[in-house]
Amino acid sequence: MKLAAEQGQAPDGRPVTEVAVGILIEPDGRFLLAQRPAGKPYEGYWEFPGGKLEAGESVEAALGRELHEELGITIGNCERWRVLEHDYPHAYVRLYFCKVTQWEGELVGREGQAFAWQRQPISVDPLLPATVPVLDWLTESA
Repeated sequence: MKLAAEQGQAPDGRPVTEVAVGILIEPDGRFLLAQRPAGKPYEGYWEFPGGKLEAGESVEAALGRELHEELGITIGNCERWRVLEHDYPHAYVRLYFCKVTQWEGELVGREGQAFAWQRQPISVDPLLPATVPVLDWLTESA
């Protein structure tokens, strides 16, 4: 069975928005969650940082660009990990989750967003719906 994004559209005919998502992981196992800034859908919800792929852009290139724009870092080691499709009221998204274990620079919320290093169980709330299964995956792979 093909994923909707492979077909280019959601089951209801909407376009699929492809998104690169970074799971920044510290050597001690902590991971980074960022809070969605004001004015965006799901404002105030917590998620793994990232953003939309631009035309012709690879997942890794999009993730590098987005993490530099949002957090002021340059990523080094980045490994594609899992893919998840999620149907939000405002968009049907295909999320490419990448584990990032190496980066340069100090984290800065360039869009005014908060961010927090977390461990399971996490201490921030509410979570963006597509973030929840990723937390389970991280627990399974620990």
